[in-house]
Amino acid sequence: MTTPATTLDPASAPAPAYGSASLSDLLPAVATGLGVEGLPATGLVLPPADRVCVFLVDGLGWELLRAHTDEAPFLASLLESSLAGTGRPLTAGFPATTATSLASVGTGLPPGAHGLAGYTVRIPGDRRLMNQLRWQPHVTPRTWQPYPTVFQLADRSGVATFQVSSPKFQYTPLTEVALSGGLFLGRLSGEERMDLAAERLAGDERTLVYTYYSELDAMGHRHGVDSDAWRGQLMAVDRLAQRLAEQLPPRSALYITADHGMIDIAPGDRVDFDQDAELRAGVALLGGEGRARHVYAAPGAAADVLAGWTALLGDRMWIAGRDQAIAEGWFGPVVDDRVYERIGDVVAAAREDMAVIASRREPGESAMIGLHGSMTPVEQLVPLLEVRR
Repeated sequence: MTTPATTLDPASAPAPAYGSASLSDLLPAVATGLGVEGLPATGLVLPPADRVCVFLVDGLGWELLRAHTDEAPFLASLLESSLAGTGRPLTAGFPATTATSLASVGTGLPPGAHGLAGYTVRIPGDRRLMNQLRWQPHVTPRTWQPYPTVFQLADRSGVATFQVSSPKFQYTPLTEVALSGGLFLGRLSGEERMDLAAERLAGDERTLVYTYYSELDAMGHRHGVDSDAWRGQLMAVDRLAQRLAEQLPPRSALYITADHGMIDIAPGDRVDFDQDAELRAGVALLGGEGRARHVYAAPGAAADVLAGWTALLGDRMWIAGRDQAIAEGWFGPVVDDRVYERIGDVVAAAREDMAVIASRREPGESAMIGLHGSMTPVEQLVPLLEVRR
């Protein structure tokens, strides 16, 4: 086993723009304009509004939207408004995955602080992985993520605060640690959510409303972003966004964003961990997901695992030891002590169009066509489209 001549330097990975233009900066900037105090620091400045709605579309990546303007004419018309009129995107944060991004949005903190640092991560002091989207196995939510959400801070400051989403999300631990605060209002259809979000936005002088739509992401995972099914769902999202925008009350702002983008990975571009003895050597647990892996080494094997993964995949993935990934700012400017061991001994993020799947350990995830998680633009960049009344 020899290290390839074209090994990628982990320092060359485009770390997210924490502190100025990442998802974790969005709600602190919004809530600052509403007069909320005690917020996480951010360098992002947005024009204030008395009533603000954040509409998060799961999987609506910046590059995907720019490539499908015919299917989303309303959203496309707002591209120049992105990021306070600069016409630029936000960065999602690493890994670019739903649990991590929703926690970044809701807490206003980067992954190294809120601690939801991947799709699956090791429970410190345990030999098990925790799925942070499904919250399995169960750990105490407020021990796992102890910081208040921006919604809680806004509610305490007298801002009328609402989450309008599918009823199935109301009592989940992820909602508790990332999105709780104010009143949760469950509605099944996207149209009902848009109408209720607009209604609640108009109900008080200072209002913060968050609403969420997951079906675009689900369609991408199942059929791929290069499918008629995905494009049809994007058309539905465009209609929902326009429906909400047309109902905005006076003195309000609507921000449309996403948690990550997505990329289709062909079967021939997938490396199967479960079928590769060299990749498995010295590995105790394989966490993360196909394009953003946390690799947990057996005791004493971390250096060998780093060398092995670098030799096998270092020309296609940015591969770093835990301390280097932290030093390069992949998880934010700081990593809390309680989060440190959740991060893999080795962290591998795909640069090329490939993925490390695990067909036996993760049959469902391994069968998905559309994937995400890494720091490439198609996964990492998300819009911050703006409509004001």
